[in-house]
Amino acid sequence: MSDQITLAVNGAAGRMGQRIVALAHADQDFKVIAALEGAGSPHLGRDAGEMCGIGRIEVPITTELTRSPHVVIDFSLPAGLLAIAAECAERQIPLVAATTGLSPQQREDVLAVAQTTPLILAPNMSLAVNVAMKLVREASRALKSLTDGVDVEIVERHHRYKEDAPSGTALKFGEIVADEMGQTNHRHGRHGQLGRRPQSEIGYHALRTGDNVGEHDIVFGMLGETLEVSVRGHTRDSYAHGALAAAKFLVTKAPGLYTMADVLGL
Repeated sequence: MSDQITLAVNGAAGRMGQRIVALAHADQDFKVIAALEGAGSPHLGRDAGEMCGIGRIEVPITTELTRSPHVVIDFSLPAGLLAIAAECAERQIPLVAATTGLSPQQREDVLAVAQTTPLILAPNMSLAVNVAMKLVREASRALKSLTDGVDVEIVERHHRYKEDAPSGTALKFGEIVADEMGQTNHRHGRHGQLGRRPQSEIGYHALRTGDNVGEHDIVFGMLGETLEVSVRGHTRDSYAHGALAAAKFLVTKAPGLYTMADVLGL
C-alpha cells in the first residue's frame, strides 16, 4: 500500500497492547488512529502514546471504534475479542486476533468473521514460535513410525499474571503433534500413582514465574535419545513485531481465514 496503514489496537492499555501502539507508531508503514479498552478500564480517556511511554500521539483510549481503520489488532480478553470481532465482521475490517483462552464456542464465533473480512486467529504471533510449529510438525511426521514409540511432553513458562493454562501456544503445539502422531489423551500435569505412561498421551506442564514473557519446550522422548524443539521469548516485542507483520499481510487480502504460516510463507 502506498499510504500508511491505519491501525486500531483493541486492548491498548494491556502489556501487549502498549507495545503494539509503541512499535506501530515507530513504524513508518503504520498510523495508530484508535486505541480501545473495555468499559470498566481505569485508563479510558488517557492518551495511548502517553500510556505506553512514547509521549502524546493524540489518540485517546476509548470504548468505541468511531473511525474506520485499515486493520485491527486485538490483544485483549475473550469478551473483548468477541465484541471487536463482531464489529469487524459488520464493517469488513481485517482483524488480527491474538487473544487466547477462548472456549470452543467463542473460537467458532471469532472464526465466523472470516466469512466477510480477512482474519488471522493465532495462539502466538511470534515469528520464531510459528517457525517452531513447522519444525514440530516435521519432527512428528518423521518420528511417528518408530516401533519403540515416542513420548511427547510440552513444557511452557509464562509470567505470573497469565490467566489461562496451559498456554494457547502449548495447546497448539499439542494439536500439531496429535494431528501427525495420533495421540488421543492430553494430560495436564501428573499426580499420584498413575502407572506406566501410555503412548497415546501428550503431557502438558505449565509454569508461572515472575515476568517470563514465554518459553516452550516440545520434548520427543525415545529409547536412547531425546529431541527437543525449544523457543524462548526475550521481550514482548517479538509478539508485537509478529502481529504488525500479520497486519501488513492481511490488509491486501480478500475475506477468509489466514495463518501466521501464510504470513511467513511456510
